[in-house]
Amino acid sequence: MVKTLTVDFRNPSEEFLRTIDVHTLLPQQEPFVMIGSIVQYDDENIKTETLIKPDNIFVDNGAFSSAGMIENIAQTCAAKMGYANKYILKQGIQVGVIGAVRKMTIKGHPKAGDTITTHVQVMEELMGVILAMATITCNGEQLAKSQIKLAVKEEER
Repeated sequence: MVKTLTVDFRNPSEEFLRTIDVHTLLPQQEPFVMIGSIVQYDDENIKTETLIKPDNIFVDNGAFSSAGMIENIAQTCAAKMGYANKYILKQGIQVGVIGAVRKMTIKGHPKAGDTITTHVQVMEELMGVILAMATITCNGEQLAKSQIKLAVKEEER
């Protein structure tokens, strides 16, 4: 007997989320993909885990740069939009652009070989503009915190 897996796409399990190839949710492609796996998703939140590889274009002197951390946050937001478009709305992937990064505090930089967890919580979404709060942690320590504003283009990829 074949067991059918039923997935609640609005509140999926971590097990299901980890099976998703993030490349199918993002407009970015290698070598510019800065997230690894989605580990949590709901209507307001997303969490990703990312192994910082030594050959990552944002690794400098063995550490993941501030620019890389900002891009990781933006791509975590993009993965949230991509997931919603693909699995809930049944639409194509939309391209977003960073409109603003505010109140950014960076307390440290992860090293190559570290795994970071990025949590994005959408605070407001209006007419294609998303305002979110984001944090990056590594080994239980908060490394970065920021507000980010993204504008989403209407056309799909």
